[in-house]
Amino acid sequence: MSAPTSPAPLRHLAPAWFAIVMGLSGLALAWHRGSPVLGDAAGAVAAVLGLAAGAVFVALALAALLRARRHPEAWAEDLRHPVRHPFVAAIPISLLLLGTLAVALLGPGRLAGGVCWLASLAQLATTVWVLSRWWRGNQAGGLQWAGLTPVLFIPVVGNVLVPLAGVPLGFEAWSAAQFGIGLLFWPVVLVLIAVRVAVQGSWPERLRPSVFIVIAPPAVVGLALLQFGAPVLLAWGCWGLALFGLLWAATQARAMAALPFGLPHWAMSFPLAALTALSLRLAPSGSAFGLLALALLALSSLLVAALVLATLRGLRDGTLLVPEPVATLQPVKP
Repeated sequence: MSAPTSPAPLRHLAPAWFAIVMGLSGLALAWHRGSPVLGDAAGAVAAVLGLAAGAVFVALALAALLRARRHPEAWAEDLRHPVRHPFVAAIPISLLLLGTLAVALLGPGRLAGGVCWLASLAQLATTVWVLSRWWRGNQAGGLQWAGLTPVLFIPVVGNVLVPLAGVPLGFEAWSAAQFGIGLLFWPVVLVLIAVRVAVQGSWPERLRPSVFIVIAPPAVVGLALLQFGAPVLLAWGCWGLALFGLLWAATQARAMAALPFGLPHWAMSFPLAALTALSLRLAPSGSAFGLLALALLALSSLLVAALVLATLRGLRDGTLLVPEPVATLQPVKP
């Protein structure tokens, strides 16, 4: 049986593809955090992953510009879509992560500072745009059941990422301000998603891997708190929440394993890498917890490697850049 193909694959290059950059960048930051334990080799791995993330970002950005020119209606459809529209935040988040990597690997500089400022402001604008849709209520383009999925966490996570580069670059006050936005809306989104599951049922099966996104907010918040010099016990509390998120998401592992590979599987990569980075940041050298952190680093690396191979295979076979199946919502019977 031949693989499904599309006569215009570029049309289907949605912003969700920038999740690949997020995964690679997150893993690079995790390896950088492992440098005190693993030495210069970890820094070299982080640099290679960072270069790969940068190259993928450039390729996707150029392809996205070409797509906007050739298929403007496809971009407009992404912006209107009740589920896909939060993925737009993956673009500024990717740029912010690349800037954070540059600061971590090369130190603060004007170029990294400019990139991070641009990404931070773009992320804020994207968050305002995503949440402004809520004022429409349940009207078209408003806060609908279909849009209440873990993907909605993505605009939130972008705001709590800002201090990772912002504090070393010297804009602590702005970092704290944008961090507060993400800190407020993280539990709000979690409650909305829980209500959706209770009232409407779960999201389409192909989005099941997105449950891993629940790991990301507490993991990144913990890293940001350490950047601010907060008491380490607060970071440990965030680590516990992130670990619970991992265990919670892992209960869906069997169902996810039965799914054919798709781009939503990349939603697993950055959250696990963020938990790994926080674990390595907190791990006392040579302790049992340090071994757990290294095990998470190995797991994150294997996961990203598997996702890269599956993505390359999907592009070769023509199974990725194709129209999404249309899902219908069925109200849950009382």
